[in-house]
This record gives sequence, C-alpha cells and structure tokens, in this order.
Amino acid sequence: VQLVESGGGLVQPGESLRLSCVASGIIFRVYDMGWYRQVPGKQRELVAGIASGGSTNYADSVKGRFTISRDNAKNTVYLQMHSLKSEDTAVYYCNAEYKVWAHVFWGQGTQVTVSS
Repeated sequence: VQLVESGGGLVQPGESLRLSCVASGIIFRVYDMGWYRQVPGKQRELVAGIASGGSTNYADSVKGRFTISRDNAKNTVYLQMHSLKSEDTAVYYCNAEYKVWAHVFWGQGTQVTVSS
C-alpha cells in the first residue's frame, strides 16, 4: 500500500495550494480518506475527511477555506486550500481508513509553509 502526497510548498499568507494524494494497493473507493497535519511538539490533527460515500467533515479552523474531494477513478484525494494563514504551516499527511477491516494507512507527508 502506498499513499503519495504532493503539492506542498512555500506560499504567502492569503494564497492557495492544492494537495494531492494518490493511493495504490487498496480498493480506494471503499476507503474513508482524510488529511491530517502536524507541527513539531503537537499531536497530529484532522484537517478534513471524506467518507467513501462522499460526505465530508472539516476542522473548525479550516471551514470555509479548505475543500476536500476525491476522484475514485484516479485513486486520488485532494485538499484545496485557500486564504492560507501562517497557522496552517505544518506537515500534511494523507490517511486512508477501512473500518470494517481496521485498516489504517498513512502517507509520508508534505510540508506546507505559509510565510511572508
């Protein structure tokens, strides 16, 4: 199983980024997918999730600015981020979960830095 994130980088406050995560080795369409982030010294936190059926949920801190989506034909989950703030700076991780089999997989992470 591989989850490969891309799209991170250095941006200025107010700018946008789109993260992508391509999954292989899993039946993507049955997995709930999520984006988490982590900064040094803090716990990894859920940013956004999208269930296999398409329902979504977001952390309060990103509601209205971030959008999660998935393309089952491409085995890919996206995180569109707008109006980025310095506090969004973190390593962003892709997550795949299939609760029926208690399967949880993580990507290697991609750095997002928001700084002027």
